[in-house]
Amino acid sequence: MTGTIAVIMIFSIPILGIITDHFQKQSKLKQKMLEGELELEKLKHENFVIETQKMRLELEKMKLEDPNEKTHTV
Repeated sequence: MTGTIAVIMIFSIPILGIITDHFQKQSKLKQKMLEGELELEKLKHENFVIETQKMRLELEKMKLEDPNEKTHTV
């Protein structure tokens, strides 16, 4: 019985180390993935803001070019 417990303890320590290392690597990969997604979202937001400003400027330009036009062309 004592021999079985000793064998279990001897093999459980490296197995726990392997499992812990695996979870740490997995957490680091998730962190890198989240950082990449955050950067992508920042770029998307910046692009949205730029496009919105461009559209606003185009609308203002259209209003200045022909302020009396009331019909919209499609």
